[in-house]
Order: sequence, then C-alpha cells, then structure tokens
Amino acid sequence: MALSPAGRIRRVYSGPLTLCFLLLALVSLIAAGPLPAAQQPAPSPAPGSAARPVGTVKAINGTQITLTTDAGATVQIVVQDATRIARITPGQKDLKSALPLHLQDIEVGDRLLVGGKLGDDGQTVVASTVIVMKHADVVLMQQQQAEDWQKRGIGGLVNAVDVAGGTITMSTTVAGAKKTITIQVAKTTIVRRYAPESVKFEDAQPSTLDRIQPGDQVRARGAISADGTSFAAEEIVSGAFHNISGTIASIDATKGTLSVKDLATKKTFVIAVTADSEVRRLQPFIAQRIAMRLKGGPVGGQAGGSAGGGANGGPTGGGPSGGPRGGGGGGMDLQQMIARMPASTLNDFQKGDAVMIVSTEGTAAGVTAITLLGGVEPILEASPGGGGMLLAPWSLGAPSGDAGGGQ
Repeated sequence: MALSPAGRIRRVYSGPLTLCFLLLALVSLIAAGPLPAAQQPAPSPAPGSAARPVGTVKAINGTQITLTTDAGATVQIVVQDATRIARITPGQKDLKSALPLHLQDIEVGDRLLVGGKLGDDGQTVVASTVIVMKHADVVLMQQQQAEDWQKRGIGGLVNAVDVAGGTITMSTTVAGAKKTITIQVAKTTIVRRYAPESVKFEDAQPSTLDRIQPGDQVRARGAISADGTSFAAEEIVSGAFHNISGTIASIDATKGTLSVKDLATKKTFVIAVTADSEVRRLQPFIAQRIAMRLKGGPVGGQAGGSAGGGANGGPTGGGPSGGPRGGGGGGMDLQQMIARMPASTLNDFQKGDAVMIVSTEGTAAGVTAITLLGGVEPILEASPGGGGMLLAPWSLGAPSGDAGGGQ
C-alpha cells in the first residue's frame, strides 16, 4: 500500500520531542545519512499534528525550504519569523554551543531536522524549530573519520564469537600469511551491521555482538596491542557477504548482470553490478606478482607502489569511496594497487573471463556486487580458494564523502 505524503513524513519522525532529544537525534541521524524504511507504514497524521522530518535541503525559495526526507518524500518547510534556527556541528552533546543561524545561511545540501506542525495539505510543515548541520561540517567529519579508519582500522573474516566474553576471533592476511587477532568488544563499542542488500558503509545499522557469526566479514576501528594479537575496538561493522571466484558464464552489460560459477561451491550466482559497485581489472604483471606471493615465491619487489600498513601492522590504504581497507603488510599491496586503478565497466568483461567478487548476502533473486575484480587468472591458478581472503578485508567500506556513517 502506497503511503500518502503525510504518512511518509510521519514515518521519518513524529511525536513530541524535547529540544534536547531533537539535538541528539540530529547528531546521530543528520550526520549518519538516510534512515532505513520502516517495515510497516504508520497511520497518516492529521493536519496540525506534530511532524519531525529529517533530510537534505533540495531548494530554497524565500521563506520556504524544499526538503528531501530520508524516507524519500519531498516536504515543504515553511519558516516563520518566530522559527528558531540553530547550527550545530558533529559531536556536540547539547545546545549550549549551538549558534543562531539565519534563514539565508541555509544552503542546498545542508542537513536539517525540523520540528513543527503538519499543514493541511499533508506535504507542508510549519516549522517552530530548525536544527542545521552544514554540509561542509558533515564532509569534514567524514574525512576525519575516514582517515581514522585508515590509521586505526583492521578487517578480516570472523572465526568465532564469544558474546559472554565480549570477543571476536578474526583471521586477516598480513604479509601474505594468515594471522589471528582477538577483537575486544566493550560496552561502549559501537556495533553496526550491513543489511542483506547493502553495499555502502553508511547503510550499516545499529546491531549487537550476538548477530555476528563465523564466516562474516568484520571491520574494527580502535587500538591494536603491542604484540599485534589483540585489538580494543571502539567501533565494529560486520556483514554476511559472499566471496565468489570463478569464470563468467554469461554477461548482460545492458541489464548490469552477470552469472558466475563459483570454484569453491560449484554454484552459479547471478550478480547485479550497480553504480555503487567497484569494478576493476588487474594489470597482468600485478596479477602475476600476487600469484607468486600466494605460491610463497619471491615477488621481485613491490607491485604497484609501496607496501606495508600503518602502525603495528594496521592499514593505510583507502577503501571504497575513499574509506579504509583492511589487512596490512602484504595484504595492503593489493588494496593500494586497486585504489589507484581506473574504474572499469561490464563492457570490459566477456564470457569466460576469470573474476573475483565480493557480493552482498543477497536474496533468492540474486546478489549485488560490492567489488568485481577481473584479470585474476594467475591468482586463481595459484590459489583457487585464495580469493576470499584477498578480498575479504577490503570488501567493507567506511565513511565516504557523500554520506556519514561513523560516530
């Protein structure tokens, strides 16, 4: 059943909110980006009832702001002389340091949380309060978080989870070899998880430790111990993903799909490639050097740029949309090289090509590619099952320049 405009507004925010709660909601929601759609639509509120839309400014015309809400609705915000407008920055805990803002200081792209009354047409909110987070502030916050993930992030595959003990045992690849790290999860650790069809970091939703399962991929941000075996996590993002390595059985670049028979499971996957998917092709000499490393032989120097990771073996390379990638040491070579490669499209692939793919958990209809990597024939010949660990650490993204997703 389709929602009325009023219903879509109500689904984003409704009910009485104190100003303090309004602020807390703004810090966590405005910076974090779009909200997930509710499972069941709420009844449409009556004209004059409280409305709390949150979203991004699409246009401004005089005293009227066109807001695109995180539920996908378009709402007209009417600003009155008595409307209180305040600007906050990411990380503020209260309104004491909020700065008064004039209507003319609001710009397209800014994030707003509006408190007011729903108009008679169900598409207008007469604002009593407008809390603003400037687009430039959000971008700066995201850049800082992305840098922090790069410096203090690790990633890999989950071996075991001890909910009572608050630990995750994870395998990662360091200098071409597997290493086991124990992630310590405290009460203050932020835990997020990807939705089944998600390909973006900012889509990850609040979760709990007990939802993480062996075989999941996980990224953590925090501090690693001096011996590199333990990691105190401040934030964790996990997800259930498919690592698929095989040859393309068919391809339809017009529809953006391909089918691949996985070497490990012998199962054929139908994979959708979207605008959010990373599509790359390895140069032959890079693929050969990676294959040599997997075989345990000398690589004859670094392939495609400097290797190594951050402090204590942490990562330094960039991840999807500028975010971090996991691993460290030898694992970072591949990540750094891919980050430097130009994007490819499905038109650059053909039937019979060998590919390595990280995809969403998916549904019965298929899966969506997070990363599609071609030119991997030498790698699969060297290690038919090695693709998963090579791709696993960097299949999880991090805060991008388009939407938030960190603390």
